[in-house]
Amino acid sequence: MIEVTGHRGAAGLEPENTLRSIRRAIDLGVDRVEIDVRVSKDGHLVVIHDETVDRTTDGHGYVRDLTLQELRRLDAGKGERIPTLEEALRLTMGKVKLQIELKAAEATEPVVDLVERYGAEEEVIVTSFMHELLGRVHELNPSIRTGALFFNVEGDIFQKAIDHHAEAVHIFYRRVDSEIVDEAHRRGLKVSVWNPDKPEEMRRMINLKVDVIGTNRPDLLLSLLKDQGMR
Repeated sequence: MIEVTGHRGAAGLEPENTLRSIRRAIDLGVDRVEIDVRVSKDGHLVVIHDETVDRTTDGHGYVRDLTLQELRRLDAGKGERIPTLEEALRLTMGKVKLQIELKAAEATEPVVDLVERYGAEEEVIVTSFMHELLGRVHELNPSIRTGALFFNVEGDIFQKAIDHHAEAVHIFYRRVDSEIVDEAHRRGLKVSVWNPDKPEEMRRMINLKVDVIGTNRPDLLLSLLKDQGMR
């Protein structure tokens, strides 16, 4: 079965990386919810993609320069607040897997600590474009699954993933073809793609037999899979 990941919750339907967006994805029936994690000025793990709050909230400034209290005052869309990773984990545990993208190196050890505190090793997948951080996660707790993110597919991306103990390559969908999928599977790696948001793009990924599809429109993907008898 192809797993469905709601990108930043259900970012095509709700304000991204908010509890509202995560709930929407869960209600739709996704297998995973993907979120991004950074660290506030006072050391809290917060769920936000960009370095700054400017694009996704009514505030201004770098996440690393704002305290949790200051971040909490901001409107992240439809009255939603920037969540903490702990809030997101508590919402998803026992319902869907939480795919946590490390956007800052300083988030690595605190993320592992939180996962261990909740005994959530089976509940999460940690990903990053900074592949050395995945190696650090494995070093700290080899029970936590990881995935190596790639925008381009130049060089031996499969060996890079293997060297950093990743179980999967997470690749921008436009870069993926049958050769990529076949080689990843031959090397014992899963293929997760992001983010086809149109039905025709989703169909191509389904036909390539990828393992996981992440999308901002999980409603469309789930409907498509159901129509094809795959859900």
